[in-house]
Amino acid sequence: MRDWAGKRYWLVGASEGLGRALAHRMSRCGCSLVLSARSRERLQALADELPGLAEVVPMDVSDMASVRTAAETVGEIDGLVFLSGVYWPFPATEWDAEKAVAMIDVNFTGAARVLGTVVPGMVARGAGHVVLTGSLAGFRGLPGSIGYGSSKAGLMHLAESMRCDLQGTGVDVQVANPGFIRTRLTDKNDFRMPFLMEPDAAADAMFTHMSGHSFARSFPGLFSLVFRGANFLPDGLYFRLFGAR
Repeated sequence: MRDWAGKRYWLVGASEGLGRALAHRMSRCGCSLVLSARSRERLQALADELPGLAEVVPMDVSDMASVRTAAETVGEIDGLVFLSGVYWPFPATEWDAEKAVAMIDVNFTGAARVLGTVVPGMVARGAGHVVLTGSLAGFRGLPGSIGYGSSKAGLMHLAESMRCDLQGTGVDVQVANPGFIRTRLTDKNDFRMPFLMEPDAAADAMFTHMSGHSFARSFPGLFSLVFRGANFLPDGLYFRLFGAR
């Protein structure tokens, strides 16, 4: 189990939803937190609620200058949890280029920007902990998931590559792949969301994973079997089952 007391973690995408719930969970365990998102007001409201130490550092992950400035302000950290994400559901038949690019730029490229300011220092110190937030939607292509599923698939692949490269360096890499969580993002969905989780329950599952040393956890467990198992289906059968009707 990981020792959290006195550790300093940077939570990127902390202002609401899963990030907000995870901040509460980590603060109760003695973590000192650096909270980042675009809204200073929401971050400050969260910091005021937490039982432990919390610093507010606003940042826009889609802006490299903003990321560099924030990273310089944050300084040395023990761990980074990347939770930033945007989402709009639409199919390829109704392609929205602006929204597709925004999802990829925030969810995937945003992570690459932040990691580029953090990982080199961790490698130089020989210690660090990086947690990326993938999604069950990242295992295979899904209908109505242009942009979002692809961004999460890229993030999950990035986490695997980092885990390979950073073995033996003292930098631990993990990825958490949640299903549906009740947030302002999933409020956009007009379909039934099986096994919909509340943010606190999802934060508990993610924190349990982070407290160990295994690489990946997909949750909720039973629902995740559908997506993980889909990797083993032949393409023809997969597209018959999941393709547009």
